[in-house]
Amino acid sequence: MSAGLNSLEHASSSYLRSAMHQPVRWHQWGEEAFETAKRENKPILLDIGAVWCHWCHVMDRESYEDPETAQIINERFVAVKVDRDERPDIDSRYQVAVQAISGQGGWPLTAFLTSDGKPFYGGTYFPPDDHYGRPSFRRVLLAISDAHQSKTTDVSEQAKLVEGAIAQSESLGGSTVEFSPKVIDEIVDAALRMFDETNGGFGSAPKFPHPSAIDLIIDRYVRSHDDQLKRVFTVTLEKMARGGVYDQLAGGFHRYSVDERWIVPHFEKMSYDNSELLKNYVHAFQATGNGFFANVARDIIRWMDEWLSDRKHGGFYASQDADISLEDDGDYFTWTLDEARAVLTEQEAQVACLHYDVNEVGEMHHNPAKNVLYQRASVDEIVSRTKFSRERVEELLKSAQQKMYAARLARQTPFVDKTVYVSWNALCVSAYLEASQILSLDDARHFALRSLDRIIASSWKGEGGLSHVVAYSEAEATTRDSAGFLDDYAYTAVACLDAYEASSDITYFRTAQKITDQMVNRFYDSGSGGFFDSQSPKQELGVLAAKRKPFQDSPTPAGNPVAAIALIRLHAYTNDPSYRERAHKTLELLAGVADRYGIFAATYGLAATAMSAPHSQIVIVGEDETAAQLYARALSAKQVGKTVLKLTFSQAVEPNLPPSLAATIPGLPAVKQKRTSAIICSEMACQPPIHSIEELEQLLGEVTPAA
Repeated sequence: MSAGLNSLEHASSSYLRSAMHQPVRWHQWGEEAFETAKRENKPILLDIGAVWCHWCHVMDRESYEDPETAQIINERFVAVKVDRDERPDIDSRYQVAVQAISGQGGWPLTAFLTSDGKPFYGGTYFPPDDHYGRPSFRRVLLAISDAHQSKTTDVSEQAKLVEGAIAQSESLGGSTVEFSPKVIDEIVDAALRMFDETNGGFGSAPKFPHPSAIDLIIDRYVRSHDDQLKRVFTVTLEKMARGGVYDQLAGGFHRYSVDERWIVPHFEKMSYDNSELLKNYVHAFQATGNGFFANVARDIIRWMDEWLSDRKHGGFYASQDADISLEDDGDYFTWTLDEARAVLTEQEAQVACLHYDVNEVGEMHHNPAKNVLYQRASVDEIVSRTKFSRERVEELLKSAQQKMYAARLARQTPFVDKTVYVSWNALCVSAYLEASQILSLDDARHFALRSLDRIIASSWKGEGGLSHVVAYSEAEATTRDSAGFLDDYAYTAVACLDAYEASSDITYFRTAQKITDQMVNRFYDSGSGGFFDSQSPKQELGVLAAKRKPFQDSPTPAGNPVAAIALIRLHAYTNDPSYRERAHKTLELLAGVADRYGIFAATYGLAATAMSAPHSQIVIVGEDETAAQLYARALSAKQVGKTVLKLTFSQAVEPNLPPSLAATIPGLPAVKQKRTSAIICSEMACQPPIHSIEELEQLLGEVTPAA
């Protein structure tokens, strides 16, 4: 260990490495830490956080960088630090434990464990002094240490109770009932009951986006044309995009809003939030034809291209931090009136300050002069108030936005975690591919495929499986061979299927099938169905032996329903009944209780839709303008359970097709004659080829089922 450094200097993750200079003698999660705790008969202090987490940095500065607090920890505890992005399996289990103990979860997660890793006390953020109605961290440390020494029986009993709570969490034992499509309506009804009619979104402050719930509602609207459903997703997506939770200068969404109106965000930006919201805006554009949603989708891609993309190698970075230091709160993203006036002309400032509601008093408590930019006044309102023409207002707004963004770029930029995670990258790949098809964005398509190629080349080892990390952010980090989790496999299998449908390159389909087969081998519970979130660990440290079958979106799509979606889609391409049977058995696990999860079961609702609606494939074969027109029309009708493929005549041969299509497409007379055709296949049978937009319109109307 280098002088002045703890053992985290050998870590790979940005979050762990950021603590290598702290006076706390941190350990990484591993056998060595637990052996030390047992040998020295000390409790374990477990800190779980992330590099993008504001309050994690606050607690680091206030407590873990304080020499006196560090001395207490070093004398009385074995300290272990975990990056929740790197080890979601550890985080998910100890989150359940701390919620059972304190009723709270989140980051930083502060847990106190017995020497064998069983949690007996915990919380989230602890202040350095008695504050916020919470005891000081030093007082907590001393009390926990004393209890561990003098009340060993009480500590042991508490640990057993908490361990039981972890074992019960999402175990779903004995809950299997017959799957019914009615569960979809129950989840949608739960969302409708939570809908904020005034501000959009679900529930009250703090307000998080729920992309899977929005996608489920959009899909139900397309099938039913229910105006109430349309209002839910259009109001929500418009309010979010016009709010401060959206970066009005650079594009892209912050993680959540602290108020119910989407104005004041927590400023960190996550790749997975933006990938899933990108899908929402693309789907909303499909469903409504409203160009506003398409423009927001393009703007999200603009930000991701600029800030979260490895343009050289392919791949998407993990996140962008909220702050530069602990003294600020989103200062990089916010503006005083003087700051705005300093970079704008008088007319630009007049228009921009009206539009973005920039005043002498803003929204930020730590600095009341700081304003969050959000769209307060519309162009029409500004025209009315300034007497400028509409064209002039739009021109001034555009130049003001460009100048303010240029000025912001001159500020010190919040840290971007350039770690490339397999799971989050797969989500981004799928989102980019969907946007590229619907919005005709060739650059996005090419980057998505290149990024997926990097994942496959770097992290897919065939029989060796998938890893969780493609590359770490820190140049000094030594990439470790991190075993992939269920999310890595499920998301990547879906991304490979999306890539096959976007490119018609059969190698992506074959890779999807191989990854799915490995997912089944490694995670599927052949006894009661469903998928475990992680493989059985070689070392069952702490509570990692507890089995979990995740069905709740938190906040990324839950692994089990995504795995089911991959299986359902593969069944449609292969006719292999084992895929559908495993998907059905997986969905049965939650069928009786999904309504209790409400909007947090929305991805389950999407999987249930895919299971309930007859899967259909629209295959366009041809290379002329008619083929392009047929393909565009077919894409506009794309929804859950419906896939679209465009094949050249050379691709429409058996070796270049998955089994179900290979059995039908090559033998069609129209295909043999190289006549541009559209073929709609559903329930393992194909309609006769058609050759015009009018015929396709008619046939699409006949095969659009209501799930």
